[in-house]
Amino acid sequence: MLRDFFLGTIKIHRLYHASKEPIYGSYMIEELKNHGYDMSSRTIYPTLHQLEEKVVCGRIRMYYTTTESGNNLLRAWRQIRELAEEVLYENKE
Repeated sequence: MLRDFFLGTIKIHRLYHASKEPIYGSYMIEELKNHGYDMSSRTIYPTLHQLEEKVVCGRIRMYYTTTESGNNLLRAWRQIRELAEEVLYENKE
């Protein structure tokens, strides 16, 4: 269950960055490495292919952006974050 949770947070992280600007695989590998995840290209690219809208920029990279469905998912994730913050920080006030 914990593994599924972490994989889910990695997907949300990827979705978040794609909502800000087009992303590509090696960028996300480095970004996740900055957060302590050691992801291989064999792991990251299948998750990137799940993004529906693709824009080819030259012949070198595929850039990925969020769809409206992805943006809706991010809005829902923010509601989950608010609940998690309430639970995690309940006794700190």
